Amino acid sequence: MSGLIELRVTDNRLTSLPDSIGELSSLRELHLRNNPLTSLPDSVGELKELRQIDLRGNPLTGLPTAIASLPRLEKLDSRWVPNLTAPLWIESLEARGCTVYS
Repeated sequence: MSGLIELRVTDNRLTSLPDSIGELSSLRELHLRNNPLTSLPDSVGELKELRQIDLRGNPLTGLPTAIASLPRLEKLDSRWVPNLTAPLWIESLEARGCTVYS
């Protein structure tokens, strides 16, 4: 599965992601919209090819700091996540051209 480019698991009642998500070295898009996720594993930070991550509609309470170091990230969508306080590093993502929706 290391060649997987896009993963869409929208509306799937996922309560967690495995740490092995970080092994998807070619992943460019991760769509997790409308699941009951309250957190993401730190291994998301190993997705160096990731360009888009859609977290809309999840009850997340925080984001792993490792997301800030994703070199190719172009879009982070965390709209409709009522309990999420934007971390300070969001500004650095925006400064380098990443579109952040919150």
